[in-house]
Amino acid sequence: MKKILIALDYNPTAKKVAEIGFSLAKAMNAKAILLHVVANAVYYASTDYSPIMGFTGYMDTRQKQLDSIDGLKLASLNFLEKSKRHLGDENITTLVKEGDFADSILEAAKELHVDAIVMGTHSRKWLEEILMGSVTEKVLHQSSIPLLIIPTRNTSK
Repeated sequence: MKKILIALDYNPTAKKVAEIGFSLAKAMNAKAILLHVVANAVYYASTDYSPIMGFTGYMDTRQKQLDSIDGLKLASLNFLEKSKRHLGDENITTLVKEGDFADSILEAAKELHVDAIVMGTHSRKWLEEILMGSVTEKVLHQSSIPLLIIPTRNTSK
C-alpha cells in the first residue's frame, strides 16, 4: 500500500481515527492523506461537536469564520494542518472537500488512487440511522477500496 486516506469528520472522536490511520500508514510506509468534508454548516454550529474534530485548543473557530462554506473550508484546512503537526509528520497531505460526506470520500479516494480508506463509525440511535443513513455504510457498500473502520463513541456525553 502506497496511499492511505484518513477521513475525519466533525466528531471529537476523530482524533482517535487520525492517530490509528496515521499509525497504519506509518507501519506500511505509506503516504497519509487527511480528508475533511464540509457538508452542512449546521453540523459545526452544534455545541456537541465543538471543537471541530476533538482537538481542544488546536483550532480557534470564531463564529464569523463558521458562518459560510468558505469560512468552514478555511477553518477545516487550518485544523487539518494543525492535526498534521499533532501527528508529527509534515509530509502528510491535507484535503478539504465540499459535498455529501460519503460521495466526497469515495470521490477523493478515486481521484487520489488510494489503496485504503480509514474512517470512524459512530453509534447512532436507530431512528437517526434510518432517517440519515450511515456514511460509513455507504462508503463500505460503494467502494472497491479496502476500508478500515474504527469504532468510535462520543465519550463526552
